[in-house]
Formats: sequence, C-alpha cells, structure tokens
Amino acid sequence: MWIFGYGSLTWKVDFPYCQRVVGYIKGYARRFWQASVDHRGVPGKPGRVVTLVPSEDPEDQVWGVAYEVPADQEMNVLKQLNVREQRYDNQRSVVVYSPSGLPLSPEVLVFVGSHRPELFLGDAPLDSMARQIACCRGPSGTGMGHCLQD
Repeated sequence: MWIFGYGSLTWKVDFPYCQRVVGYIKGYARRFWQASVDHRGVPGKPGRVVTLVPSEDPEDQVWGVAYEVPADQEMNVLKQLNVREQRYDNQRSVVVYSPSGLPLSPEVLVFVGSHRPELFLGDAPLDSMARQIACCRGPSGTGMGHCLQD
C-alpha cells in the first residue's frame, strides 16, 4: 500500500514505511480551504490547513511525498491515519508521478478534506486567509507559530 502526503504528511511522518518518493499527482490543486478545529484551531475559531480540490485543468500538479507501507503494517497504519486525518473524510486512489513524469504506482491512497459546510472554508481574500492561518491556535499551535499584527 502507498500513501500520498501533500501537507503535514510530507514532514511529520509518524508511521513505518519502506520507501519514500517525492512526486506529484494530477488534476488537483492544494488550497488552504480546510477548517482545522482539532489541530490549528478550535470550534468557533478554526484554523486553515491545506486540502486538495479538483482542478479545472487535469494536468495541474500537486507535489508531495509517496510512502510505501510495509504489507504487515497496512492495517495499523490505516487505523492510525484514519484517526490523524479524521477531518479528511474523503479518500481517493490516485496515480503518483515521479519528477521525470513516470507513474510510480497504479494506486496510491490520498486523504482529501471534507466538504461538510462546517469544515470546508473555501476561498477568501489572501490577507484574510493569511491572518487566519497565522493567528488561530489549536492543540498543535498556530499555522505559523506567531500572529500577524494589525
């Protein structure tokens, strides 16, 4: 089993893997449109974290990291990721491409954020999103480690 990370899974990997490969998926865009009420914010004052949204251009690329999970660890890793990524309730199978454009594996699992209204913030003016990312605080801290001043 392979897992594709495009946000915190690129730098905060807390599961065993045999292989780590930098690559990209097609047909999506990475956006700070997901509400975080359990890591970077709280209910009533959500932080913003990245999610994937379908792109109008099927050739658009989102870069990240694909991890091959040992066969004997697949169930444990999926259970752990389903808890960690609980707000990302959509799972997709995607093709990950190497930097040279070759497909790495036919099926790679990626977690995509929820479109439930309370968790999908959508687009907003850039300065508003930046302030929300920087200033909202949750159990994992702020999105930037400090708050922008007015």
